[in-house]
Amino acid sequence: MANSVSGRAFDVSLFKRVMRYVRPYNKLFYLTGALTILLAILTPLRPYLIQYTVDNAIVKPNGQLLITLTIVMVSILIVEGGVQFIQTYMANKVGQSVIKDLRNETYDKIVNFKLKYFDRTPIGRLVTRAVSDIETISEIFSQGILIIVGDILKLVVVIGFMFYIDWRLTLFSLVPIPLLIIATNIFKNYIKAAFQDVRNAVSNLNSFVQEHITGMNIVQIFNQEKREHKRFSDINKEHMKAHIRTVWANSIFFPVVEILSATSIALLVWWGSKSVIQGEASLGNLVAFILYIYMLFRPIRQLADRFNVLQMGMVASERVFKVLDTDARIEDSGDKIPSYLKGKIEFDHVWFAYEGEDWILKDLTFDVSKGETVAFVGETGAGKTSVINLLSRFYEFQKGSITIDREDIRTYDLAKLRERVGVVLQDVFLFSDSIYNNITLYNDSISKEKVIEASKLVGAHEFIMKLPGNYDFNVRERGGMLSVGQRQLIAFIRAYVYDPSILVLDEATSSVDTESEMMIQRAIEVLTKGRTSIVIAHRLATIQNADKIIVLDKGRVMEIGNHQELLKKDGHYKTLYELQFSDAEEK
Repeated sequence: MANSVSGRAFDVSLFKRVMRYVRPYNKLFYLTGALTILLAILTPLRPYLIQYTVDNAIVKPNGQLLITLTIVMVSILIVEGGVQFIQTYMANKVGQSVIKDLRNETYDKIVNFKLKYFDRTPIGRLVTRAVSDIETISEIFSQGILIIVGDILKLVVVIGFMFYIDWRLTLFSLVPIPLLIIATNIFKNYIKAAFQDVRNAVSNLNSFVQEHITGMNIVQIFNQEKREHKRFSDINKEHMKAHIRTVWANSIFFPVVEILSATSIALLVWWGSKSVIQGEASLGNLVAFILYIYMLFRPIRQLADRFNVLQMGMVASERVFKVLDTDARIEDSGDKIPSYLKGKIEFDHVWFAYEGEDWILKDLTFDVSKGETVAFVGETGAGKTSVINLLSRFYEFQKGSITIDREDIRTYDLAKLRERVGVVLQDVFLFSDSIYNNITLYNDSISKEKVIEASKLVGAHEFIMKLPGNYDFNVRERGGMLSVGQRQLIAFIRAYVYDPSILVLDEATSSVDTESEMMIQRAIEVLTKGRTSIVIAHRLATIQNADKIIVLDKGRVMEIGNHQELLKKDGHYKTLYELQFSDAEEK
């Protein structure tokens, strides 16, 4: 019992939170509510007029009065239809306006989450929250709360008219209502749990499809199509079962409503006919009551439908608010706004772990001078990529300090810090858009002339001009229309036009052919000129001219020096160097 009460209380607080998003549209919302009230009054007028017409223009023939009342009823019907159109339009406009704001807020929250959050959360689940769940919330306004209020008001007005016409017939007609209330309450409790299962099933389905379409090459390389289809079939089956539970509830509830409605009409006809014969009620009363019974039970049945919509909206809103309430943003407490960074970097006894105390970087200490090119080398898992993740504050370190120009990086405004630190990753991500937009990322301050100039300096202008549409060529999803080397060059142009003070190149030549590598090496020379640069590479041949090479092993600095100095030390670097070149000779 306590759980049920707390559940209802939670729903009320959740609903109040949803309704806060209506505040900017209060005028439109209240106007829609006023039209809803008007509809609740207009609709029950027609049976009353029919009752009056039957008793005063048909039973007692009066042709002129019949024509007049018919015109009045048709006029009311036209007005009712017009009000219904405006009310429906406004209700949907409120709903769409609310979800527009809510979706903007949700997306703004998601894009500012720490990368650690995305490491743990399936992308398909976030897509479900930002798209289908929020779309479901709109129905709270278009098909939910206002319509529910209108139906309840209609019930009140209908029962009021019924008591006004004949209180005895009214009481007799309402005999099945307690049973209907009990059935509705049982249905409500069951359907809430069923809709929660439906939304969970949709989320699981979206997550699976998104992940496996993205990783389809792995599925096909390892010949896993049949196994993955079996897994998808199992998840899809759970989705079907969840929907079937809602269908099962509806399939029972709505016939119950129809049976109770028919029972009420049967009782009314039996008792009312006897009353008409005995002269205790008029024929118009009986006709009006039959119409009122339909008006009474139809809103109750629709209330169940509306409640379904409201429950789905509340379930969806609960899931969306869990995202909005997630505290996964990097704390941006810095207020320093650097227009330019000299580029002196210092890591002082830095410790970092993605989870708990499973340290990836251990007591890491090094420095990079202004304008210096420093390369990080080491085996996979040595902590190279973690260094650049900390420098741009994609993740937060636990111990020690990181400074740029002798200022703690956490004192810089986060957005401005990332503007001044340009990163070119090994796995270049391009959006399904033009080359120009992929370079500028819709930054209006970057002109096309600047993009073309950067492309020529990097050495990409020639191949871009050979593409259909040149800089307007759509690279498709993830840049699938370009080669790995071409995507890498686009990333270099992007970094160049943003003119960062510090440049980070992560495995920039690890996955390209020899010709592309030569082009990329020339591009790197252009990009690193006059900038502090950090280069992470597996191919030691590409960083032999670096001012300083830092060798990492299991998160610790093992050696620091230039290429020649490290070879003379006969340590970790020389071992890595000899292994690579012996492998190259064997190939």
